[in-house]
Amino acid sequence: MVPQTKNMSDRQSKMLEFIRGFLKDHPYPPSVREIQLGCAISSTSVVDYNLHILRREGYIKRSPDISRGIELLEHNKARSIVAPGSISIPILGAIAAGEPLMAFPDSATDDGAETIDFPTSMLRQTESLFALKVKGQSMIEDLIDDGDIVLFQRRDTAQTGEMVAAWLKERQEATLKRFFPEGDKVRLQPANSSMSPIYVDASDVEVQGVVVGVIRMYN
Repeated sequence: MVPQTKNMSDRQSKMLEFIRGFLKDHPYPPSVREIQLGCAISSTSVVDYNLHILRREGYIKRSPDISRGIELLEHNKARSIVAPGSISIPILGAIAAGEPLMAFPDSATDDGAETIDFPTSMLRQTESLFALKVKGQSMIEDLIDDGDIVLFQRRDTAQTGEMVAAWLKERQEATLKRFFPEGDKVRLQPANSSMSPIYVDASDVEVQGVVVGVIRMYN
């Protein structure tokens, strides 16, 4: 339960709980419209107003130019201090490098969420980062193997050829592939010569993040 403070109304507390629950079931944050419907709020302008307050009070980070640009920050308040020059990046679950996975079943955004500390000197930017564990070998020729941890910048657009976390809306599945828009279709290209690309309608694909780094774990 999100702790109530003198700076948070019942409505704002309910919105935070909705965002947290949504992130446990999806690999992306809710839209303003989804928050409105999920919290039974009268209009999206009321949602915007309360999101502004939550951002001001340090419970969320929000990117106004991104349709799903909400990042939950409340768990950072309970997280232990990381070493100077490092950033603590949440690991939100798993993503398929192969056949797409149903959502991200291991996703977590509560205070006990698994994190990985990473030197800021090795990152071009440190805002809106998250990590996912790779399942499968469809990106092996791009040196991403099963069990690796991939770092993403949260974005809802991508340049041609970038590696992305792609959400297939109709199938309710997520996959890690290279992104190639081709007219009214999108080609999601594996980096494995033994595997075929996935073709989907452009309207059926949502980019959730773009790859900015890969961490290989050795036993």
